[in-house]
Amino acid sequence: MRVVYEDNHVIIVYKESGEIVQGDKTGDVPLSETVKAYVREKYHKPGNVFLGVVHRLDRPVAGLVVFARTGKALARLNDMFRRGDIHKTYWALTRNAPPEPEGTLTHWLVRNERQNKSYAHDREVPGSKKAVLHYRLIGHTDNYHLLEVQLLTGRHHQIRCQLAHMGCPIRGDLKYGARRSNPDGSISLLARRVAFEHPVSHQPVELDSPLPADRLWHDVAAAAGC
Repeated sequence: MRVVYEDNHVIIVYKESGEIVQGDKTGDVPLSETVKAYVREKYHKPGNVFLGVVHRLDRPVAGLVVFARTGKALARLNDMFRRGDIHKTYWALTRNAPPEPEGTLTHWLVRNERQNKSYAHDREVPGSKKAVLHYRLIGHTDNYHLLEVQLLTGRHHQIRCQLAHMGCPIRGDLKYGARRSNPDGSISLLARRVAFEHPVSHQPVELDSPLPADRLWHDVAAAAGC
C-alpha cells in the first residue's frame, strides 16, 4: 500500500489492480482494512479505527482512492461527491484510436446485475441511466492510445462500457470486448488524478497517482510527455 496523502481527516492511497476497496463475498482482505491497520500502527490507536469509504474502484482498476479518517470528513466528502465537487481524472489504454481526438460521450446505461455488466444505448430505454463523460487523446505508441477521461456522471462500469461502445475497449478488459487479457489480470484503466477542496481546512488538494508497474504505462506516458 502506498499512501499519497494523509492528515487528521483524509487519507488517500494508491490501489493496485486486483485489490478490493471494501469486503465482498470473496473474503479477500480489502484495502480499507489494510489502511485501518496502517493508521492503527502508525498512530498507536487502541481498538477499532474509524475509516470511511468515500468511493470505490473496480477490482481490476488501479489508482487513487480517497478515505475519510473522521465522521465529519466522511459526511462532507460524501456530499461533495454527490454534488460533483470532487474531480477525478482517469487514464485508459486502448488498442483502437477514438473516431475523434476529443469528444463527449452521452449514453443511457442499463446494468445487468447477474452478469455484473452494463450495456450502453444511444437513446433512453426502460431502466436506463444517463451517462456522460469527456475524453481526450493525449498520447500513443505504435500499438496503443492513451485517453484522458473526465467523468461527468458516476455509473456502473461507465468508462469501460462507454469506451467499448465507441469502439475502444480498454486493454485487458475481456468483459467489454478486449481481444486478450493482461498478464496480471488487470485492465489498463487508472484513476490518475483527484482534485477537491479539503472538507475541513478548505485548502485545495490535487494529486496524481503513481503509474502501474506495467512498462507499457510508462512508455505511453513518456510518448505523451506526461
